[in-house]
Amino acid sequence: MGPAAPAGDNVGLHRFAVFTALATTFLIFAGGLVTSTGSGLAVPDWPLSYGMFFPPMVGGVFYEHGHRMVAAFVGLLTCVLAVWAALREDRRWVRWLSIGALLAVIFQAILGGITVRYLLPTPVSVSHAMLAQTFYCAVVALALFTSPDWKRGLPVAGDRAGAPSLPFLCAMTTGAVYLQLLLGALMRHTGSGLAIPDFPLAFGRLVPAFETPNVAIHFAHRVGALLVTGMIVWTSVRILSGYRRHARLVRPAILIAGLLTVQLTLGAFTVWSEKAVMITTFHVANGAVILAASVFLTIRSFAMLPPGGARRGTA
Repeated sequence: MGPAAPAGDNVGLHRFAVFTALATTFLIFAGGLVTSTGSGLAVPDWPLSYGMFFPPMVGGVFYEHGHRMVAAFVGLLTCVLAVWAALREDRRWVRWLSIGALLAVIFQAILGGITVRYLLPTPVSVSHAMLAQTFYCAVVALALFTSPDWKRGLPVAGDRAGAPSLPFLCAMTTGAVYLQLLLGALMRHTGSGLAIPDFPLAFGRLVPAFETPNVAIHFAHRVGALLVTGMIVWTSVRILSGYRRHARLVRPAILIAGLLTVQLTLGAFTVWSEKAVMITTFHVANGAVILAASVFLTIRSFAMLPPGGARRGTA
């Protein structure tokens, strides 16, 4: 039997936040299915679907309306989470974060409607995709901040020699992953996924001729993958070499390295399979999980390696 939770813990709120994060993971997968199957305009109206709450779930309607139903469910969960935090959470900044997540999911729904009504304009579609990633990170952060482990206060690891500091390195890695997801969203919503049809070369060369914007977008995504790989390897090696005794840092670092391996494999097979639906969709969802895990690691590193070595997590 584990140790009792300290006074002030709300384990129920934490578990609900974790459930909301898991539901959001599935929502991103469902959204990926919409674009992977080309079903973005299978339902031409919004917020209803062919004027109905539940249209016949056939063809692309299954993916588009199914995505809307999952989104509505996640929106409901986020509303409950925000109200629960407002009533039971004593930290004001956590309450504000939950309100921010709720506003994000509302704005996300509005962007989704604009995307449909204006026939998938690229800037709106990309913004819709990236706001989903931002919202996902906010919910994951809430799951971490409401955990008993965080409220007890994480142990101070003590930064090892080297520049940049580990928290800053983790933050840079998170930024690189976010930028890569932006490039991925731009590639998907401009139809550039097969603008370069071979891999690992590009038209049989290391650097292709940039004859069209689609080729440039696709190649930028590949270059971004190299940057993200370098950042994750650098971060993981730094943690495994300098913080082996701190499982709270080591475990997420190993997880991210494993997810990166899966992501690179999925990216290669996306091209080789000519964008097979399930492979492409798992590539999208796994990228989001990498971002969430990187945010999780970044927050923990800042908590365990604060300036001056003070203990954080209970504020």
